[in-house]
Amino acid sequence: MINYSLLENTDIEALHKTFVNAFSDYQVKIDLPLWKFRNMLLRRGYNSQISMGAFENGELVGFVLNGLRNWNGKLTAYDVGTGVIGKYRKQGITGNLIQNIKEMLKEAEVKQYLLEVIKSNTAAFELYKKSGFKIIREFKCFKLDKSNHIPDTKYKVEHIEKIELNDWEKTTEFWDFKPSWQNSVDSINAVDTLCYSIVRLDNAVVGYGVIDKKTGDIAQIAVDKNYRRKGIAGSIISDLINSTESNKISILNVDDQCKSMLEFLHDLGFEDSVGQYEMVLNL
Repeated sequence: MINYSLLENTDIEALHKTFVNAFSDYQVKIDLPLWKFRNMLLRRGYNSQISMGAFENGELVGFVLNGLRNWNGKLTAYDVGTGVIGKYRKQGITGNLIQNIKEMLKEAEVKQYLLEVIKSNTAAFELYKKSGFKIIREFKCFKLDKSNHIPDTKYKVEHIEKIELNDWEKTTEFWDFKPSWQNSVDSINAVDTLCYSIVRLDNAVVGYGVIDKKTGDIAQIAVDKNYRRKGIAGSIISDLINSTESNKISILNVDDQCKSMLEFLHDLGFEDSVGQYEMVLNL
């Protein structure tokens, strides 16, 4: 018999074991050792008090891992990851988990529930749609093999320890679209594994980028709208790539309406990996 309960008393090793098992046949290959899993949970704001597992005889066989933050001015839960071990699928476990969580979030006065789902994952998409989630944006994800990148050193790039709060107020003006949850300012500030690269002209920051020094995930890159098409972003990208030990570079969740960013990444040799829907449920 399947029992459902919060994950407050489930340790990270058990979560990791079930997560890897559940995603072993996923559309996208998941390379997720324990250290990377821990970093993912931290960056995405994982909160065990609003996350739920499905258990059989004390063994975790399915889960919904959630984060909790203010998002667009509302208290928001975010689906960090949902999965069920292969042999327990098609038993309604995911649907039961989501229904239980929806009720729990309403009681906690959470205002909305946010997630991303890969477009080709039709079963998950249909389940979320049936549960009341609506598409709000479409994203494209990109990948690049480090060895295929031609360095651009036109501009001097500096490294800073982090972007301070008052500096974020300035750099957010560079954005063409608001980053997704996992690339948000809160997510960036939640971890200490990132490298911050900036370009200054006339003592003012005109462009910046942020990359994970271990995984090669570029969380953000943006240039002041008054300084574009001068090669600044290319120099920043090259520095970011040089600053990570990973041979695989990724950029997740680029708004597919941002044509200039899509063209820029394609011109640099980035390849499309997957497309995603960003979906939200008002509670």
